[in-house]
Amino acid sequence: MEFPVRCFTCGAVIGDLYEEYKAGLESKPAAKVLDEMEIERYCCRRMFLGHVEGMEVIKKYRTL
Repeated sequence: MEFPVRCFTCGAVIGDLYEEYKAGLESKPAAKVLDEMEIERYCCRRMFLGHVEGMEVIKKYRTL
């Protein structure tokens, strides 16, 4: 599934921050990356922490 453009709860735009988040995970824990990106709302943090990259799995079973 693609990363959402907006937070489901508060509607803040977070889609443009996902690439920065992924890059930061290579060297730091997730909580520290989110703190440095100044994402403070719990609902927005949940969007990053709960996201699962499932597109590669889905592509394997494409029937078209």
